Amino acid sequence: MIITNVETFIVGNSWKNWLFVKLHTKEGIYGIGEGTLNGFAKTVEAAIHELKHLYIGMDVHDVETIALKMTRDVYSDGGQIQGSALAAIETACWDIIGKEAGLPLYKLLGGKCHEKLRCYANGWYRGPRDPQSFHEKAKDVVARGYTALKFDPFGNAWRTVDRKDFRIGLDIIAAVREAVGPDVDLLIEGHNRFSVHTALQFAEAMLPYEPTWFEAPVPPQRISSMVEVAKRSPVPIACGEDYYNREQFAELLQHDAVHIVQLEPQYLGISASKQICGMVHAHGGVTAPHSAQGPICSVVCAHLNMATPNFFIHEIFDEFNEPWEEHLLTPPLKVDRGYLLPPEGPGLGIDLNLEEIAKHPYDPGHWLPLFKQGWEKREKH
Repeated sequence: MIITNVETFIVGNSWKNWLFVKLHTKEGIYGIGEGTLNGFAKTVEAAIHELKHLYIGMDVHDVETIALKMTRDVYSDGGQIQGSALAAIETACWDIIGKEAGLPLYKLLGGKCHEKLRCYANGWYRGPRDPQSFHEKAKDVVARGYTALKFDPFGNAWRTVDRKDFRIGLDIIAAVREAVGPDVDLLIEGHNRFSVHTALQFAEAMLPYEPTWFEAPVPPQRISSMVEVAKRSPVPIACGEDYYNREQFAELLQHDAVHIVQLEPQYLGISASKQICGMVHAHGGVTAPHSAQGPICSVVCAHLNMATPNFFIHEIFDEFNEPWEEHLLTPPLKVDRGYLLPPEGPGLGIDLNLEEIAKHPYDPGHWLPLFKQGWEKREKH
């Protein structure tokens, strides 16, 4: 099953340009994948084509070798850009392998470990940074059947915050807890915002509202900082979405401080993601993969999560994106009262709707500026 060509398609969603690929083989079977990266859609697209000489002519079954060629053999660390290009191609290879075998991807990754996948809602709080707005929208989310919600109450904070902003952040957390009651999981998103001491101040202050986790409270580059917060925080710390190789996870896990690991298949590829899930399992941890890129990424995570015994919870933006998103894939991924199942068709079990994709062109203003006032509205910038 020899790779002969690749096509790329950028879809202009208002808060993030989504990048999809279609990988062709000599035998006529094609696979699809995703390479979305906030602010770098054209860059990753260029990387996919620039690295073409490393995978054109390769057998799609040799996914480990393809991954080595696209990373080790280049002898340069392209970080998340290189990882996104790799993941797009490798995902498409797995899609083809599943189609050839006549099996859904999760069957190739270890089979069914769960009856269904519990989801948490994200992107639901689009609007003003106001406790009342968060309160009203949270009520709507739980009415849809979700038993967990994630949100960033911290505005455009970076490293430190003044006392007023500190109170607003806590007031938002309190408003959401009051809206949803005691039995819904609250997942507090930190978006790598804070210094160690500010993160710990917030962790202490939010404890009365019983959050399930405090996510990415400090920047990811210094793993020692994340470990320090995790060891001192009264709230469980979750992180991992920024890392793009096994070694970073190995260093994080050796400290036995973070036990909720949010690996990003979009930067790692499926093979490495499966291996990292096993690493987390060996350290007594659980996985909650980052699934905030585009709709193919969500499908990939669904397959991975179904085949992961230590899976915790699945992230869902799709129900809170633009209404036309459900027309991009056939069939669309559907959440049912806060739960989902991966598609049962062979491979990923989905295909691209090129006609719908053509309606939503790339726009450089489609990105999420997390350190700009009003980013929560998720509008074009």
